[in-house]
Amino acid sequence: MYNLFNNQIGLIHFIASVLALVLGSAVLVMTKGTKIHIRTGYLYVISMVVLLATAFMLYNLFGKWGIFHYFAVVSSCTLILGMIPILVRNQIKNWAYLHFSFMYWSVIGLYGAFVSEMLTRIPKVPFYNMVGLATAGVMLVGGILFGINKAKWRRMMIAISKIK
Repeated sequence: MYNLFNNQIGLIHFIASVLALVLGSAVLVMTKGTKIHIRTGYLYVISMVVLLATAFMLYNLFGKWGIFHYFAVVSSCTLILGMIPILVRNQIKNWAYLHFSFMYWSVIGLYGAFVSEMLTRIPKVPFYNMVGLATAGVMLVGGILFGINKAKWRRMMIAISKIK
């Protein structure tokens, strides 16, 4: 295991990333606002916090701050912005839609990181080309799906905002 992950931080980062991928995917397909959705969502947030914290501790790739650290900053922002509407929901009219939107992009960003990580493992392929291609491709698909479903999701989230 040491050779696969380089150190314990790498192993923790890997475990947190697998948990976040599974939990984030589950939350996206669950009925919103249920107790299981809420509990799974908090577990997703915890796994993402561990994932992001360990991401800022890993310097194996370049020996210094690198492109994945910048993506971790963006991911931290979407996660924080996704949780703010939950914490102040009594003060925001359409809190559920804001929460959903940022958390959707948090999970899509995680998919982008996963695909980037996998494609950069291909030997003799330019690293930045794979990172750019993977990130752009996943974000494009995520954006198309968001655009197609935006009106439906907005109506659903507005209804949830009024209930809670």
